[in-house]
This record gives sequence, structure tokens and C-alpha cells, in this order.
Amino acid sequence: MEIKCYIQASAAISPQQSFSGDYVPQFLPLEERNLLRAQEPGYAGFIPPNSLRRMSRLLKMGLTAALQCLRNANAPVPGAIITGTGRGSLQDTEKFLHDIRTYEETALNPTPFIQSTYNSVNGLIALQQQCTDYNNTFVHRGFSFEHALLDSLLQIQEGNAESVLAGGFDEMTVEHFFIKSRIGYWKTALTQPADLLASQTPGTIAGEGAVFFLVGTQPAPVEVKGIQMLYKPSPEQVASAVAQFLQKQGVSVGDVDLLVSGRNGDTRFDHFYDVVENVLPSSASNISFKQYCGEYDTAGAFGMWTAQQELLSGRHKTALVYNHFYGEQHTFILLQKH
Repeated sequence: MEIKCYIQASAAISPQQSFSGDYVPQFLPLEERNLLRAQEPGYAGFIPPNSLRRMSRLLKMGLTAALQCLRNANAPVPGAIITGTGRGSLQDTEKFLHDIRTYEETALNPTPFIQSTYNSVNGLIALQQQCTDYNNTFVHRGFSFEHALLDSLLQIQEGNAESVLAGGFDEMTVEHFFIKSRIGYWKTALTQPADLLASQTPGTIAGEGAVFFLVGTQPAPVEVKGIQMLYKPSPEQVASAVAQFLQKQGVSVGDVDLLVSGRNGDTRFDHFYDVVENVLPSSASNISFKQYCGEYDTAGAFGMWTAQQELLSGRHKTALVYNHFYGEQHTFILLQKH
């Protein structure tokens, strides 16, 4: 018998004011480069001061978002911890590499290397919450968060856990932003988020963030109906897959009243979103979430969080999250309000 899975709580650190209070999406102004920085909360209530000073931005954001999610659910110890990250702690990685060169491979501080590993956030969460159960990190570029969510659903379906803390996190450093600009990831001209979808140019704007969900069997207002991933499909395969995916979840195309889209203004790949929009009814609302968070490997986690917030508001009943990462990794996530 299939077990239903619900989002029992969530927390998001993003360029928006998403961590606390009522979330109202805003088009944030950009000044120097096409990069949306995460608005970091106060960490004092989450991380001990002696640990805080030794942690990089990503570790602080990831740990704090996870702890806030658990607090929102009043569940200090989850049944498992599963996350996804495309890059891990870039700040620590860059610092360690620079130190190798500066100190000529002698007298190196091991802390940046230890904290640069992809599973550092998972380890910190487990240590702080004394969670000794299943703990896993996926590093699959644009599929990283989605594989974490899939693994979470499988753990619940197989009876290995009643609740799972699932999340995605990535940061953007100035150096990494420059490297990706050399291979066409970002728009060459400064482009404001409000103008992103009408820009008609290649590339997009960068972002970062940390989003966590506690998913489990305990009934809650929003159910995770299913997830599907496609690797390098054609537009025709995407159109066919979305209809089959909805049918498999017992939902008709006409039932979807909200599309949360990863459309990011990149003229090279935005045609995939046109395909999905043409399959869904014209009456369905459409939100392009990357105008609010920017593009990064695990931006799909913010897309799912956006869909959850919209369903909780009562404005919609069935939300389809469709996202892809530079035309390669494509994902459908279906959420439904109960």
C-alpha cells in the first residue's frame, strides 16, 4: 500500500525575506553584478558562538535553515537527514586552494578542507540534534535536491523512517561567479530581476540559498504527490512526460491550477517552459520563481518552497513545479493542498 507523504514544516534562507514573517516576493534591485545574495538571518539563537566564528556562510545558512525547519515542526530529531548540493561550501574550497598556493603546501589549516566537503552540513545537523539515523548527501548538479527528495520519499515508502529532513543548499562566491560568466552562465549586461523574462538574451542571473523540508507520514495541509526527473530530453519528450507524470499521480491536466516555473530568461532554454505551459490549462496561474532567488544548482528547492507557500495561502489546490538546469536536468514535482 502506498504511503502518503506530507510537508510537515519548511524553512528557507534566500535573497527574499523568506526566513521569518509573512513572505511577500519582491523584485530585488541589482547594482554591481547579476547576482542575488541570500539575506542571512541572525545565527545567535541557532549556533553556539564558539562554533559560529569558525563556520563559513554556507554552513551557517544550511544548519540554521535545517534547525528552523525542525523547530517549526516541533520535531528535534528527524528519522533521517537527506540533502542535496551542487557545489558545497565554495568559500571553504577556495580558501583551502588559495592556502595551498600561498603556503606552498606546508602549515595548512585543515578546517577549510574539512568544512568544504559536501556532507559537512548534514554532519553538523546530526551532531547538534544527536541524530544517528540514515544520513546522506547527493551531489548531482541540477538534480541534487531532487535526488534528496526522491530518496526521502523512498525512505518513507519503505518504512525506514516516519519523517525525513530534506533540503538543498548552495552559495555563490565572487570567484565562482566570474568562472561561470566565462562559459555563458550569466547575462553580460546588468539585468534587473523585474526585467529578466523580457530580456531576450542568453544567460540569467545567479543566486544562492538554503531550503529545508520535514516530510513525513503525519497528515499536513500539503501533500507531496510525486516527483519525476528527465535527463537531456527533447521538447517533445518533455510534453509527453508531463502528461504521463500527472496521470500516474491520479491528477488530470485540468486539475493543475498553479505552475511554479524555473523560467529564468535564458533564451537558449526557455522554450522548454513554453512546452509545459502549452500542455497545462490556460487558466492555471504561473509563477517564475527564479526572478526571486536567481539560478543555482539547487534552486528547485526554493521553487518547491514557493509552491508550498502558495498552496498554504489557499489560493490554489494543485501545484506543479517544473524546473530544469541549463537544459540538461529536468524535474517535475507535484504538490496538492488538503
